[in-house]
Amino acid sequence: MSSDKHSKQSRIITKVFSPAVRLWLRSQVQQVSHLDVQISGSDRQILTGYIPHVSISAQNAIYQGLYLTQLELKGKSIRTNLGGVLRGQPLRLLEPVPIFGEVRLDEADLNASLKSPLLAEALTHLLKSFLPDSSITQQSVTWEQVILSSDRVTIHGTITSDRKTPLMLDTRLELIDGQKLELKELQIHFDTELFNIDHFQIDLGSEVAIEKLTLTSGQLLCCGRINVLP
Repeated sequence: MSSDKHSKQSRIITKVFSPAVRLWLRSQVQQVSHLDVQISGSDRQILTGYIPHVSISAQNAIYQGLYLTQLELKGKSIRTNLGGVLRGQPLRLLEPVPIFGEVRLDEADLNASLKSPLLAEALTHLLKSFLPDSSITQQSVTWEQVILSSDRVTIHGTITSDRKTPLMLDTRLELIDGQKLELKELQIHFDTELFNIDHFQIDLGSEVAIEKLTLTSGQLLCCGRINVLP
């Protein structure tokens, strides 16, 4: 009798909780071609809203305009409002969740991501830190192409004011520690000028811890942790 009850309870979790997790994940992205969610834990744990472990696999996802070729993520010790989900409410996180995983970005997806305000504004902000006396604004810069080689990243764009001026950033990427990236041997071609910067560090913030950053021809691979906040 208890075995039937256990089996029935498992079916309830499968029908209610897993779809709620998938629905929440899909609500976070604009598009995804493949999404697989694996949830592990006892019925008693999950029914209290505690999930010991979740594995997420996604392909061709778009998040805030960023095109992500492939993601393999794992989260643990997740606390949710399962009681509310069972009453028809959307799934919510109750505490920050450390997510460990791997993200692969192909060159074509990075180029598509240049249309995202999130990436375009970050690149323009970076450019303005090197050219503080210029009249560059967010609106005047158009980022057009990213080229990934085995050891360098090259980004082409245009600055539009009275005329259109070609722009190019070319740099090596190096991971300093979990929270810092360093641009090395950075060159900025702007109008007829060439700016050379030996090195420049970018602070990624305390919620990020990158373990590995691998750049190959046409592809960028990133492994590490990010804290997802409620």
